[in-house]
Amino acid sequence: MRVVLTGGGTGGHIYPAVAIARQCELEDPKTEFLYIGGERGLESKLVPQEKLPFESIDITGFRRKLSFENVKTIMRFFKGVHRSKALLSQFKPDVVIGTGGYVCGPVVYAAAKLGIPTMIHEQNAIPGLTNQFLSRYADTVAVSFEGSEKAFPKAKRAVYTGNPRATTVQSANRERGFASLGIPMDSQVVLIVGGSRGAKAINDAMIGMASHIGRLPGIHFVFVTGDTYFERTREEIRSRLGTMPNHLHIMPYVHNMPEVLAATSLIVNRAGASFLAEITSLGIPSVLIPSPNVTNNHQEANARQLEDAGASRMILEKDLTAETLFGRLEEIMTSPDVRKSMSEASRKLGKPDSAVVIVEEIRRLTGKR
Repeated sequence: MRVVLTGGGTGGHIYPAVAIARQCELEDPKTEFLYIGGERGLESKLVPQEKLPFESIDITGFRRKLSFENVKTIMRFFKGVHRSKALLSQFKPDVVIGTGGYVCGPVVYAAAKLGIPTMIHEQNAIPGLTNQFLSRYADTVAVSFEGSEKAFPKAKRAVYTGNPRATTVQSANRERGFASLGIPMDSQVVLIVGGSRGAKAINDAMIGMASHIGRLPGIHFVFVTGDTYFERTREEIRSRLGTMPNHLHIMPYVHNMPEVLAATSLIVNRAGASFLAEITSLGIPSVLIPSPNVTNNHQEANARQLEDAGASRMILEKDLTAETLFGRLEEIMTSPDVRKSMSEASRKLGKPDSAVVIVEEIRRLTGKR
């Protein structure tokens, strides 16, 4: 099978595409791929690292207010469609899969016009503009949250598949997670992370909370700050505490996140869809602090799905303080019953076979069962 993948701008769009590729490879090692991304997008760096053939188009997103830049974007869209048609005609894919971000627009649209089977995957509870536009052209719209199918009334077919990142973490080695952190096996671990680049608001709460964590003895706290904030956060905490306690671990970045998640008892994080797919696949309770700086405030909608199910406690960034964050952690970590109930609710939301379901849908589209 020959598969074109497209998606970009953030890791939340790129990593689901990579997860689909890995599942295709697992089921058929002869699968061939082409990834079409943006010239300036994060995918231009990440995808080649994943050893996937990469081609780029020049495309930008629409601004949400009147701007001459939108005229330029329309021109880039049509140029992107022209280049996409050339790339697709050369590669001759059996299917084209878009996982979100504005780069998907010209690629999936071009594929539809060429009569190539197409699928788009929506990670968030509230659909992005590009996927809303593409839903009337794609053969299948796959969604991460059950019930989100209703957001695509013009779709030919909308199916709940979950997020393929959920499948990626299922094989993570828990023992290696503990070993990489230097924490004894079967310890309780609270992981606090603000996304791959970090989040200032979460780091500030972490700094203020550091003096409280001694009230939860026997629990290891892992603070992942993001590279930009690492030195400042570590020095602030060190100046407040004097000496760094053995149960406090401050890191700029985690390269083996699936393994660390497998060792985690409770996580504090933003509410990006791919991360939520991973933690629900593993049944990890969470305290979610959705980013307010995202399109359509979709992270808050994502977080509410977990909070309403009993899998999470949500704190809006405007309400985030060291005291409110520690209060949530103390409530959960001092009550095995609360933690167990949240874990069970989280696992019920998880879809660990997501990538398998998506590849099955690809086979249905292409007739290659």
